[in-house]
Amino acid sequence: MSPTGDDITRGRRAPRTALRAGVAVAVVLAVATGGSWAAGLGPFARDEGPDPEALAQARAFLADWSADRLDAAGGRTTDPAGAAEILESFTAGLEISGPKLTAAPPEQATEGEDGTVTVPFTAKMPVTGLGTWTYRSTLPLREQDDGGWKVDWRLSLVHPRLSDTEKFRLERAETDQAEVTDRRGRTLSAGKLPSLAPITAHLGGTAGGGPRGAVRLVDRATGEVERTEAEFGDESAGAASDGPVRTTLDADWQAAAERALGEAGGKNAALVALRVDDGEVLAMANNPASGFNRAASGTYAPGSTFKIVTSSALLLKGAVAPGDVVDCPQKLTVGKEFTNVGDSSYPGATFREDFARSCNTAFISLRGKLADGELGEVARKYFGVGQEWHVGVPTYDGAVPVPGDETEKAAAMIGQGRVQANPLIMASVTATAVSGRFHQPSVTAGTEDGTSTEPLPEEVVTRLRDMMRATVTEGSATMLADLPGEVGAKTGTAEVSDDQENNGWLVAHRGNVAVACVVEEGLTGGGGAGPVVRSLLAAMPDDPA
Repeated sequence: MSPTGDDITRGRRAPRTALRAGVAVAVVLAVATGGSWAAGLGPFARDEGPDPEALAQARAFLADWSADRLDAAGGRTTDPAGAAEILESFTAGLEISGPKLTAAPPEQATEGEDGTVTVPFTAKMPVTGLGTWTYRSTLPLREQDDGGWKVDWRLSLVHPRLSDTEKFRLERAETDQAEVTDRRGRTLSAGKLPSLAPITAHLGGTAGGGPRGAVRLVDRATGEVERTEAEFGDESAGAASDGPVRTTLDADWQAAAERALGEAGGKNAALVALRVDDGEVLAMANNPASGFNRAASGTYAPGSTFKIVTSSALLLKGAVAPGDVVDCPQKLTVGKEFTNVGDSSYPGATFREDFARSCNTAFISLRGKLADGELGEVARKYFGVGQEWHVGVPTYDGAVPVPGDETEKAAAMIGQGRVQANPLIMASVTATAVSGRFHQPSVTAGTEDGTSTEPLPEEVVTRLRDMMRATVTEGSATMLADLPGEVGAKTGTAEVSDDQENNGWLVAHRGNVAVACVVEEGLTGGGGAGPVVRSLLAAMPDDPA
């Protein structure tokens, strides 16, 4: 069998394995940098509330806004150009990166006498270097002449107090910043290592009492402050501490990681490298380099890289063995049609081969071997996913919700649906899989570990390592095969939406290092993230000090 896996032939767009159902679907929201996936949550019954197409359009608008697809978001409104312009100026002017916009449950939506549907939502707006501004607003939707729905554009939907006469202004207070160093005591400068800007700002500011600032509502004409909407920091904080803030980062690994992201072709991307034996982060890089730390705070569907966790769950209960035949058909329908990339099929394939070539249909066919909440339980119990991590910098710690139906369960088996992660989480998952024990990742020494996990059985670890090695030697990650050392890996291609190309993922391990990379709209794991990971591993040693 030739290696194809979940990656597609270069130049072709990956088939949409989860967007072929002809029903209205609810869009699962994600951070701008992670996008969202149109999970098959099933249609809302018409007699249970407003038109389901209106609700789906509201969620799609919020998903586009979250993912910084502002032209697409504007296109879902009655004023496409005006909406896109306002959304851009709102986030840029307030230095907001990675907003999280969450629609209220369907039962909270209302329908007016004129047919307008109103959907409440919560906005969590991370203001760079300060904190998160949280507020609530509503989306009005109006049915169009063609029967479709659009957001009835108005300034007040962005924020209830935004109007033709009032706007918001960000004010920052000057604070001292402490020096931040790497694990060897070398100064880490965002000037030389741009990806560290959000990390050094957070750590240096925290040591110096923390950054301070506020979001004010002001009169557009006079600039006079009318009210304070949000305040950040402690005005009583003192000067910076006497000593530097020492991190687990390694300046050499960080520099190599930032160079490696040049292989992403200018696309948004993030990369994390950490030590397998203790979880200490060696490098955390982002492209673009400044602003939102998508490597640790992004929310992405991890795609087929999550098959590491799925395989662990199946192996733990003896539901399948690597040598068992698990057919890989071209298509499989579970509420909707799922396919393999390139419509490939592998009759008579073993589970080991299904993993190495990343066969979606084979994994989905095994969903009945796991209870509905079992995948999330394994992710939490053995890999720490969804527990509260104390890394030293702000993080999103993952989610594997109990599926609402069989379609959602099928999607979760291949890291789609409502499964959410980021490169920090998937680097940790990789380290846990090949060592057998979860170590809470850390960027600073002495962080509190509030997690509670159990070690994976040795037999499961041995099988996972073998399957990840097979992915490099004969599967979808052969671009790493000629690197020195015993490299194991898993590729992933994660669907985002109809309007956006697939994200490309790759996780790998060698020696005492685990690496994870996501390239937004990278099309495939091997083609998008593969060159990035290869560049990093080719430049650095197996075992960092």
